[in-house]
Amino acid sequence: MSRQASRRAFISGAAATSALAGPVTVLARPAAPSAALQAVLDYVQGQKTTGFLIVQDRKTVVERNWPAPAGAVQFRAMAYETTPDGELLEDIASQQKSFVSMLVAIAIDKGLIDVTKPVQAYIGAGWSKASPEQEAKIRVIDLLTMSSGLTPSFTYAAPPGTTFYYNTPVYAVNKRIVAAAANQPLETITRDWLTAPAGMSNTSWRKRPAAMADVGNPTGLVTSPSDVARFGQIVLDGGKAADGGRIVSEQSLAAMFQRSTTNPAYGRLWWLNGGDYAIKPFDTRVAGPLIPAAPPDLVAALGALDRKLYVVPSQKLLVVRMGQAAPDKDFDQRLWLRLVNAMG
Repeated sequence: MSRQASRRAFISGAAATSALAGPVTVLARPAAPSAALQAVLDYVQGQKTTGFLIVQDRKTVVERNWPAPAGAVQFRAMAYETTPDGELLEDIASQQKSFVSMLVAIAIDKGLIDVTKPVQAYIGAGWSKASPEQEAKIRVIDLLTMSSGLTPSFTYAAPPGTTFYYNTPVYAVNKRIVAAAANQPLETITRDWLTAPAGMSNTSWRKRPAAMADVGNPTGLVTSPSDVARFGQIVLDGGKAADGGRIVSEQSLAAMFQRSTTNPAYGRLWWLNGGDYAIKPFDTRVAGPLIPAAPPDLVAALGALDRKLYVVPSQKLLVVRMGQAAPDKDFDQRLWLRLVNAMG
């Protein structure tokens, strides 16, 4: 039975296996989505969404996949084939940062990386345009928290650890660090450490097309909504895979979500809700939490074109959204206003 067929069996009340892990209870045929949940679906469909998935307590609450739209040149550069289950494979843009964060956490568990060491301890000197003295003070943790003090062109702008600046080209150095520390290609460690143990069969690194070559990060992580949900489930399960095998330690997992000193809405390449203020990409500072309508313990992997993975530990809840950029510029807030109403 395919994963999609399994989910349909659960929704129809037949004996089934959860999309993410373990047997689920056989239920009578549920009623149609509540008016509140239907409002969520209507909203996301109207926001150029291609994939939407809600999982709570390991059970798929709702899953919708819509076909890729005609045209939309920018989106086409990030959209690939469709899986047999009807999911569109997409380059998840900056969501990949959170996947790399977990790879670094696993490397820490293996004794391969010490985040307090300078970057040059792993990839050698001369990786930036800072002076030798300045570069020697930039640590791995500074790259993980977007506080390297470097500009996107790798020139020195501020002492490391003092200023938050969302910087994708400098972030990409983390991929070089973890590969060098493991002495293996990024593709190999991603498969062996993360995607294979977690059952994420649709996830792989791919070279980005020329149209996306100017972002300073030439490899994209291509995956499906259900694989993104499997990744989120690792967080909910305290670092374990669906079969109970340990992927990352609880200590290293928790470290990913420690608020950085330069931005309370950011951890180690993860976005965090519930802070006193948030500094968003492009140096936009807003008072209050990252998403006011969302639960304060929400953590998120966010990417361009409104790729979303929201994880809410207190509710055992995962929400995944993929597609084109949402027309609603306040998409996070307006979606969560509807989700809170629908999920109770």
